[in-house]
Amino acid sequence: MKLKEDINPLLLQVFRSVVWVYSVITFLPWYLLSGTGAKQERARRIRALPVSGHPGGPYRAPGSLQHLVTGLHPGRDTLDTVFEHAMQRFPNRDLLGTRDVLSEEDELQPNGKVFKKVILGDYIWLSFTEVFEAAAQFGRGLTALGQKPQKNIAIFCETRAEWFIAAQACFMHNFPLVTLYSTLGGPAIAHGLNETEVTHIITSRDLLQARLTAILPDVPRLEQIIVVDSKPSAWPRLPEGVRVHSMASVQELGARPENRVKVPSRPGPSDIAVIMYTSGSTGIPKGVMISHSNLIAGITGMSERIPELSEKDTYIGYLPLAHVLELSAELVCMSHGCRVGYSSPQTLADQSTKIKRGSKGDTSVLQPTLMVAVPEIMDRIYKNVMTKVEEMSGIQRSLFILAYNYKMEQISKGYSTPLCDRLVFRKVRSLLGGKVRILLSGGAPLSPATQRFMNICFCCHVGQGYGLTETCGAGTISDVWDYSTGRVGAPLICSEITLKDWDEAGYHSTNKPNPRGEILIGGPNVTMGYYKSDSKNQEDFFVDENGQRWFCTGDIGELHPDGCLKIIDRKKDLVKLQAGEYVSLGKVEAVLKNCPLIDNICAYANSDQTYVIGFVVPNQKQLISLAEEKGIVGSWEEICNSSEMEKEVLWVMMEAAAVGKLERFEIPQKIRLSSEPWTPETGLVTDAFKLKRKELKTHYQEDIERMYGGK
Repeated sequence: MKLKEDINPLLLQVFRSVVWVYSVITFLPWYLLSGTGAKQERARRIRALPVSGHPGGPYRAPGSLQHLVTGLHPGRDTLDTVFEHAMQRFPNRDLLGTRDVLSEEDELQPNGKVFKKVILGDYIWLSFTEVFEAAAQFGRGLTALGQKPQKNIAIFCETRAEWFIAAQACFMHNFPLVTLYSTLGGPAIAHGLNETEVTHIITSRDLLQARLTAILPDVPRLEQIIVVDSKPSAWPRLPEGVRVHSMASVQELGARPENRVKVPSRPGPSDIAVIMYTSGSTGIPKGVMISHSNLIAGITGMSERIPELSEKDTYIGYLPLAHVLELSAELVCMSHGCRVGYSSPQTLADQSTKIKRGSKGDTSVLQPTLMVAVPEIMDRIYKNVMTKVEEMSGIQRSLFILAYNYKMEQISKGYSTPLCDRLVFRKVRSLLGGKVRILLSGGAPLSPATQRFMNICFCCHVGQGYGLTETCGAGTISDVWDYSTGRVGAPLICSEITLKDWDEAGYHSTNKPNPRGEILIGGPNVTMGYYKSDSKNQEDFFVDENGQRWFCTGDIGELHPDGCLKIIDRKKDLVKLQAGEYVSLGKVEAVLKNCPLIDNICAYANSDQTYVIGFVVPNQKQLISLAEEKGIVGSWEEICNSSEMEKEVLWVMMEAAAVGKLERFEIPQKIRLSSEPWTPETGLVTDAFKLKRKELKTHYQEDIERMYGGK
């Protein structure tokens, strides 16, 4: 979407004339020297083909039509051997980096709240050899503490180097690793620990104190707690028989001569590597059983989509490692010799909430070349930058908009704009360190407007991927020569895709102009199923006549002529209104989130009602500005609770809905403004910022009754 050019027509014509002259002079030498012709040829190629000739598929990448790819290296068919191979290739190269905390202090905010701020130093790195040895010692130490091969062990910890080291230790010794999000509620944590019958858990000091201690009486089998950081002097309220160890002490135990000589029980390709509990967006978290061969197939497919992936790359890790997207991304980087520097959402950038003013955020220090982000984070960046643009002087804003629109035209043709990048977008690009070459979005749909904005302003490829925990996060990824937006790319070389007809909603493989239907993903990356849930396994997984394992995603897709997939709906998000119209709640939310006034939104509808309603987290700066314009006064909470303010926001939403071409019955008729943002800590969104619809419904039940009861 182009930005509005509110510029004097004469000046606009002068600018376009200058651009035209510049383009005429520089185009031919630039075109010949930059290899743009070859890139455009790649952009036009077919990316997936139907194996059977049926319009619904299966579709595969051209390079895997005969057979799907299962591994990176011959004979390296378990995760411990993949790591061993990487360690042998890159023994002295940096692998895991963590910033040193120089100081911490409390900072009083104008509203009376106290925020903890930190000043961080440089990254301190562990080499491949050091990480390998640390993992081996930790695994031997766990064995000495009574952990048995093929017996589950849990990790409940923030994303950090110790998480990765602990995971590698478990892979080496064939301990199935149970992963739990650090933001799960107490009952969900206890459910996961009890269902998997773990006796050992790896956690952090903060999470043990804040989350685990309270539920320990509900987890009777737990015997050993390993804390990844230094152990405090005492642990009050721990049940009798539960022992606490520091990670360092367990590694020291593993380094003893009598333990070093013990040969670990190595895993096989079909052994469980991870039991990954989902974020619980649709109810109680489910444990997905992922084998070594599943993960290796997934990371093989992912790495093929990243051109020139090598030890020259640096990846920034800050998403939850309990999420398959982050775990897979770090395994991809490890297997190719890339550095992984750790961060958190609170320290990511110079402006992040925990970074003291005037000091550097993690991206500025690390300067990553590879990055993964969820759409929620990209949407925030988009809106923050656009707010800054609005605050520019008239000349600055005009130059930015002209450069933005010019670059958008060039990108759509497959051309680059080095001069614009250097003169206009360099400062924006520096927000992520200035060296990012590939930015991948996953976890939820990314709006085309945000995708193109990030592509233009950060001067890098911004791609989308599609996968689920049940497919190791692997399914499709858009390639760097695809200049379109709103699509998630073609099948990876490890997977294939079929579209299954859904008669009730009218989605069929025979639809014109493109086949549509429920997305089924097949391949060696499709996992073993849900832990202790045979009925759910029979519902969501199946094996075809060729022995291929498939997963039914519940998402609705459309396959384009070049073999790329577009997500257009979700079965569980589709609601039939009283008058018979079908409303896709996800579609409504995706359109309305493009409105600058809205930071987040959850659309809701009852089948016995005739209209849609919504819960909205407004952008504070935009809403206060609108309130001042309309003469509505009060505190932030009072403004959000104002019925007049709700009406004003609805008018703005109507305009955004018209731009997004929503049908009248799809537009929310009533809304509730939330003064508090939805974060994983509130329990209303997952760690990947997906909406937890059940929890949101419960949270806003009184408002639902008001909006549907006419009160």
